[in-house]
Amino acid sequence: MSSVRQPVVAGMFYPKNPQDLQRDVLAYLGKPYSIEQAPKAIIAPHAGYLYSAPVAASVYNRLRPLHEKISRVILLGPSHRVGFSGLALSSADYFATPLGDVPVDHKQDEQLTQLPQVSVLDQAHSMEHSLEVHLPFLQTVLDEFQLLPMVVGDASPEEVAQVLELLWGGEETLIVISSDLSHYQDYASAQHLDQATSTAIEELRYEDIHYDDACGRNPIRGLLYYARAHQLHAHAVDVRNSGDTQGDKSRVVGYGAYVVG
Repeated sequence: MSSVRQPVVAGMFYPKNPQDLQRDVLAYLGKPYSIEQAPKAIIAPHAGYLYSAPVAASVYNRLRPLHEKISRVILLGPSHRVGFSGLALSSADYFATPLGDVPVDHKQDEQLTQLPQVSVLDQAHSMEHSLEVHLPFLQTVLDEFQLLPMVVGDASPEEVAQVLELLWGGEETLIVISSDLSHYQDYASAQHLDQATSTAIEELRYEDIHYDDACGRNPIRGLLYYARAHQLHAHAVDVRNSGDTQGDKSRVVGYGAYVVG
């Protein structure tokens, strides 16, 4: 019997009811975006949908025209609950959401675990929301796809980039990096900090993304390291914070959506 990673965040980060969830995701996405070429990689936030989904939707909308081409998603997000070194694979065969089960791609597990920084660590996945909140968007904007989910612990840009080198693939593969930006600043301070982080991302300055800049700094830094080495480009699609999406400006969390290719 196949193992299924059951949803752990529905109700706290998005609606449990599949009809409500699908309705909300489509509303956030809005009118389909017309683009000739989908981004190869994206960075998108992972907070509760009431807070971050409008920003995440701005970049997921850009994937809709190529829903038939993307058949594999490499999803990297930070660990919020378990401390460990390196990058963690999951042994589950499916990740479950209210919209259905997403099959996990294990074809390169053996190759990946030959790298010293990669291991199978289900504990890192068991209660981690940074990956799961992206799945309803992916299930809505893409057709059938397989998922390669990795939780990123204490890992250097070089270690993450080495993994991306193995997994990059062609136009069938999308790279998704999950991260929020600054946390619990006042509105003006968050705007200042997040703009500096956005500039660093757009200029591929991975060395200038620090602990307080983004909770997913380690996967972001790895993507930027890879992008610089391969002469890719990055630009911001939407940068806001919870003060913009929910109104309370006294203590906000920053969200940014970016494309890389």
